[in-house]
Amino acid sequence: MDNDFIAETARRFSIPGAAVGVFHNGEEHLFTHGVTSVENPLPVNEDTLFLLGSVTKTYTATAIMRLVAAGRVELDAPVRRHVPELRLADDREVTVRQLLNHTSGLDWGTLADTGEGDDALARHVAELATLTLVGAAGERPSYSQSGYNLAGRIIENVTGQTYEQAMSALVLDPLGLSGTHFDRDAVMTRRFAVGHEKGEIARPWRHWRANNPGGGIAASVRDVLRWACSHLDADDLAEMRRPTARLRGSNLGDAIGVGWFLREIDGVQAIGHGGSSNGQFAELLLVPSLGFAVVSMANQGPDGIPFNQAVVREALRAHAGLLDRDPDPLPYNASAAAEVAGSYDNDAMVMTIENTGSGLVLEVLIRPEIRANAEMDLPADHAPFPMALLPDDEYLLTEGAFTGQRGFFTRSSDGRIIGVDLAGRMFGRVR
Repeated sequence: MDNDFIAETARRFSIPGAAVGVFHNGEEHLFTHGVTSVENPLPVNEDTLFLLGSVTKTYTATAIMRLVAAGRVELDAPVRRHVPELRLADDREVTVRQLLNHTSGLDWGTLADTGEGDDALARHVAELATLTLVGAAGERPSYSQSGYNLAGRIIENVTGQTYEQAMSALVLDPLGLSGTHFDRDAVMTRRFAVGHEKGEIARPWRHWRANNPGGGIAASVRDVLRWACSHLDADDLAEMRRPTARLRGSNLGDAIGVGWFLREIDGVQAIGHGGSSNGQFAELLLVPSLGFAVVSMANQGPDGIPFNQAVVREALRAHAGLLDRDPDPLPYNASAAAEVAGSYDNDAMVMTIENTGSGLVLEVLIRPEIRANAEMDLPADHAPFPMALLPDDEYLLTEGAFTGQRGFFTRSSDGRIIGVDLAGRMFGRVR
């Protein structure tokens, strides 16, 4: 892989700016392309800060593991041991591990802005009493931003510091990650990438502080690659790479460890995590047995996702000799299509699966009432996605920005389709 490939792929997906890092055979390769912003352009360089979105969760999970190693936190202890103020809708007990592998049963998250003060996470935790519960604790994975923000509150209560201060002490400073920041003021005094949506500047640049544990880091490609390398040979963090919950029909992976998604690529085990912010996208993948890591970051939505996927797959092929492929879909079947077609929803979004008579089309929209009451601009809804069915009640998106995204349908005990899983989030069928 070289700069020409990055430039050509960026042009194909209309990416204003990107940064890519590859580590293999003990060597670091850094590639940059384009500009930080279409309105105030600066060339992207190796020190340009990109928002990592949910890749931040691997940092938060690692900080928890540092506290576990120090005997200050137990993975299978109840969260209330460290966050006694926690109240949930059914007063359930949730363990620390269940937060970190998304099996707590908490829905994706709240949309309440709890400010930029040092009490932002504490106020966010108070909001969790209103959060919908999508399943019993430990029942199944369901991706939860609030679960990781709650993990950030564990870090605060255990250390007596703010989440950001504790992250510096536990993770960032020991690794010398001087190009990794949470604080907006620290970011704004450096070269940083601006998000875009279909060629327009995406505002706000970043959401509120309480989301920092689940998605608040801004970092340079050099620092993210250094972060990845710290996990390649970290025997003391091996627990993070062991499967704790299986995943069905997911391009996130085959299982979840502690903070990492685990999957097999061309017969070799890999770990990784993706992230999305407002018009910025990141993808991080490691193959520990080969000493290989790749990170790709882009500042354009929605096509930053397929751009990152194309870059990661090319890096795997060119540097590690591994081929990452999508599964082959089943031919259109009218009876099967009619069975899954219909309306589905969760607290934040509504989904429609339409049977066109020759194929299936999936559309996901932010709830109109949420969009109407939002205190800030929310990302534009995506155009509908053609989809195809896979064996065992799974499916695959076949066109658009999320091409290759997989999911699955859930059946009741009597065999009826009652829900659909998309990107680790569950939607219930509307009847």
